[in-house]
Amino acid sequence: MSDAVRVLVVEDEALLGSFIADALSECGFEACTIHSGEAALSTFRDGREQCRALLTDIDLGDGISGWELARQIREITPGFPVVYMTGASARDWESQGVANSLLLEKPFVPSQLAAAVSLLLGSSLA
Repeated sequence: MSDAVRVLVVEDEALLGSFIADALSECGFEACTIHSGEAALSTFRDGREQCRALLTDIDLGDGISGWELARQIREITPGFPVVYMTGASARDWESQGVANSLLLEKPFVPSQLAAAVSLLLGSSLA
């Protein structure tokens, strides 16, 4: 699976993070699952994981939010593909989300994850 596109998955709920990683794997992606915004930003900055897209929950508990995480990643790598996931913050996407991002409202089905990531990766490669 070394040729699989790596996706940085940021979800503070471990069970949901595992579900997302499995869903991405079934669709040919490889997930690097992190449970906090700060840890995700550190992982992204050091480049060890070589992720090509960000799939982040918005409410990550204590610390930085998914909104802020995406903004900071975009400062490092403009145009980096971002997909937000939320059960409650969809109304804030227009004002808080980074440009050219997508938002998935929870609950969603695995195929929606793959479609969103594929769509953004396709547009970032064009």
